[in-house]
Amino acid sequence: MRAGLVQLNSSDDPVANLPVTLAFVDDAVAQGAEFVLTPEVTNCVSGSRAHQKAVLHPEESDPTLKALRAKATERKIWLLIGSLALKTYDPDGRFANRSFLIGPDGGIVARYDKIHMFDVDVSPEETYRESDGFRPGSRAVVADLPIGRLGLSICYDIRFPHLYRRLAHAGARILSVPAAFSYVTGAAHWESLLRARAIENGCYVLAPAQTGTHAASTGRARKTHGHSLVVAPWGEVLADGGTEPGVVMVDLDPAEIDSARARVPSLRHDTEFDGPA
Repeated sequence: MRAGLVQLNSSDDPVANLPVTLAFVDDAVAQGAEFVLTPEVTNCVSGSRAHQKAVLHPEESDPTLKALRAKATERKIWLLIGSLALKTYDPDGRFANRSFLIGPDGGIVARYDKIHMFDVDVSPEETYRESDGFRPGSRAVVADLPIGRLGLSICYDIRFPHLYRRLAHAGARILSVPAAFSYVTGAAHWESLLRARAIENGCYVLAPAQTGTHAASTGRARKTHGHSLVVAPWGEVLADGGTEPGVVMVDLDPAEIDSARARVPSLRHDTEFDGPA
């Protein structure tokens, strides 16, 4: 299966972002992609909760979701919308950070809400409190693709290896990690974390990313790391999207998964143990 990872520089304007995203999906299909993946918060990169409240939609009326479902139908492709920022009906007004797997008929095959919230102090100048605006999910999700089972995750999830172990034990052979990774932590940790999850589980890791400085009409402009990556089950980086928006192409071979797992069958060696006290 040929996959195309879309790397975006989304602004805080979902209306302006949508045609750019659709054009990159078309570009990936033109290069032979049967499976296209977009990054985290494809529709809107914003740190302003007031602005998000003004421009975001619930799932059932979100224009980006509707248009990308139509694009999957038109192009007869599998499409992972890395995530959309969506309004919910939660009493506290928090949003969802939700990934969607769309089938070639435009149907929603799977939904995944980001479990781990990015509440960190990278530096005195760079702090994040994702849980102030987004409510965490509580359920791990796998879904079947023609090439094998996909385990869904989003961005900060990558720092929690037990999530990926559970996905692998549930049959995942490919792991998706769409992201809007911090520029500072991305330079330090992004590639290492993705390669580790691939090696530990004998899985392909597909990580489409946001990149660059994101235009903001309100609030502080975010800067993200870019470098959409594809990592093979043995741990080698097969493709790196650099720092410009665009499309990264890769051919996925199920035999590589089988080979890596046969050489180091660690999934069969997980052992229950006691302690520490």
